[in-house]
Amino acid sequence: MGRPSALFRLALCLACAFVAPTRAQAPATSAASSPTTSPITREDTWMSVLLGGRKIGSLHVERQRDGQAVTTTQTLSILLTRNGKSIPLGNTIRSVETPDGQPLGFGARTTMSAMDSVVEGTRLPDGRFRVDITVGGATRQEIMDWAAGALLAEGQRLAMLDASRQPGRHYRLAMFDPASRQVMDVDTEVLGEETVQLPGGAERLSHQRQVLRQTRGEQVLDLWLDAQGRVRKGLLGMLGSRMEMLACDRACAQAPAQGVDMFRAAMVDSPRALTPNLRTTSLRYRVHVDGDATQPFIDTDEQRVIALGHGDWQIDTGGPHLHGQPPPQPGDLAANAWLQSDAPLIRELTAAAIGDAGTPVLKMRRLRNFVSGYITQHGLDVGYASALEVANNRQGDCTEFAVLLAAMARAAGVPARVVTGMVYTDRYGNAARVFVPHAWVQAWTGRRWQSYDAALRHFDSTHVALDSGDGDPWHFYGVTDLFGRLRIDSVKSVTELFDAPIDSAPASPAGTVGNGVGSSGGNG
Repeated sequence: MGRPSALFRLALCLACAFVAPTRAQAPATSAASSPTTSPITREDTWMSVLLGGRKIGSLHVERQRDGQAVTTTQTLSILLTRNGKSIPLGNTIRSVETPDGQPLGFGARTTMSAMDSVVEGTRLPDGRFRVDITVGGATRQEIMDWAAGALLAEGQRLAMLDASRQPGRHYRLAMFDPASRQVMDVDTEVLGEETVQLPGGAERLSHQRQVLRQTRGEQVLDLWLDAQGRVRKGLLGMLGSRMEMLACDRACAQAPAQGVDMFRAAMVDSPRALTPNLRTTSLRYRVHVDGDATQPFIDTDEQRVIALGHGDWQIDTGGPHLHGQPPPQPGDLAANAWLQSDAPLIRELTAAAIGDAGTPVLKMRRLRNFVSGYITQHGLDVGYASALEVANNRQGDCTEFAVLLAAMARAAGVPARVVTGMVYTDRYGNAARVFVPHAWVQAWTGRRWQSYDAALRHFDSTHVALDSGDGDPWHFYGVTDLFGRLRIDSVKSVTELFDAPIDSAPASPAGTVGNGVGSSGGNG
């Protein structure tokens, strides 16, 4: 069974990108001193990271100024648990800028599996950036245009410092995240000065509120800054809990982490037991989502989504629902850093698995069967591994099954995507009748997208899709907080819908009721 890979996007990216500029314990010189005469200056800051009041890790920030370059290195280390298994996660972000905040280079190192993923960006003479991306031991290179107005750590500090002098001001920050190479457009409001209690005592700080607007709702981050525009406290919501980052001394920040089972927090209770016979027919869900979510679920060729208003949604699963998604694009067949479909090992495994299969459907059935048996160690302590790493070590859980299957599908010439969502289980750990975070694969079979689940060895109507992408874990960050805001109010089968009084049954989308999963060819 999978886990919310998007959770790491929030924990790693938001914590680092948003809290990038932090206060040094003992600044050596003013950042405004002349770059031609000042010696090298270094600042060192520690922050404690808590979730729901329990300590889960630390954030260490080092800032160095050397002539015309300011280098900010932020290292976030957190420890999560799942069913008693510890999952250590780490993220190091490096920003190199001019003293006025112009980007010169960036880097990121993320620990989510046995092998770190690494990003290195170097500014070229024409203003573009050469980016080297290493995942699963394989390196790829791309050339990237720098988005106008995008800021790294020092640029963010300077912008927040300027705004802090103007209570009531609203402004926009374009924050570049080196790990995902994405720009987050953040609306920011200056709320004014407040007295804030920190582990080292009370401080008078400027309160700013940042809002990242997404189709699945808003992510709100509150920051408290000192007189130099450096963050002393950060607060954001995650899975129905508060994630806090508090400036303190090194001993405080590095105190032992307490176990927090975030996978359990991401589970969604089912209003009823879903028996095996129910899972093979079409199901209709009525779901409530707290907050302003314009599109919390996706339409697929096996799932139809209808907004009912006031945070309520109707989801019909089971299929097929033809034309729920557009046909594949070139990127759905291409190799990338996480789905290394051009790697020799993955090509060899693919050729052996598909044999003489000539159609996409037959290829996918053989590939699904192969991957289901190929991963022999179902580890709960893997954060997120690429397809090539899975091909080499043969271990992981649902996301590792999904990335390997998607990469092999692309190697076989079948367009494929990795889907993140949730699936029903009668029992997981100490929980009963719940939907748990999960990942599977969509493949283009010639007429529509069809789902294949290598981890569970079958696909049924209790799979609810939230997002799909190219296997890169950073694409899923918007889904994470959604789990903490979901409530499933009812689940009804086709038979129950037909047996209901006519005036109480909601309208059925064309082609939905009566097209059960069992009649769709037995998806993998």
